[in-house]
Amino acid sequence: MELTERDYDILRLIYKFKFCLGRHIKVLAGFSGLRTTDRRLKALIDAGYLSRKKYMYGVAYLYTLTHKGRILLGVSKREDKIRIDRITHDIYVLETVIFYTQKYGVALSDIESEKELHMKDGFGGRKHHPDFVIRAEGKNIAVELELNPKTKNRMEKNIRDNYMNYEKQIWITDDKKVLSLLQGFMNEYSNIEILQLEKVLAYARA
Repeated sequence: MELTERDYDILRLIYKFKFCLGRHIKVLAGFSGLRTTDRRLKALIDAGYLSRKKYMYGVAYLYTLTHKGRILLGVSKREDKIRIDRITHDIYVLETVIFYTQKYGVALSDIESEKELHMKDGFGGRKHHPDFVIRAEGKNIAVELELNPKTKNRMEKNIRDNYMNYEKQIWITDDKKVLSLLQGFMNEYSNIEILQLEKVLAYARA
């Protein structure tokens, strides 16, 4: 198989976020249609660079890197752990990435994923990081997708961390308790912005 630059883009994209669905790859790798995307993904699977697996009922196949794909990129050979309890959240994160790249023209190269942020920490204690960070026009913007409420103390710790490290923190949710907590912190932490999850997903899936 003769690999193209877009094939490398697909592999790097999947590595960046641990997994992708076909529709995410279609948009973020710049394919014209899903059929063309699926054909190229099948070729990468047949060549041994990608794996395609069903993890949850009602959720499309997840594409992940194989050992061969990791070797090709020259990245860690250790397989990413896919947590079943986070699949829905992580799918929504990818669709939020699509929202920002398509609606606001943010380049994928200006987005740093939570995985990439943790990799910078090395082997020390695991720190809190946003779901992804947008680094554009001299600003660092934290983006957090919150599906379920955390304790008030934990929420405030995460908000405080973002307040200290980023010019803006954008929280995306449809949960009423999360929304109430965020609104309660907005006077103290002035860089909070709240977006409705339903609107973000509707745009990304249109």
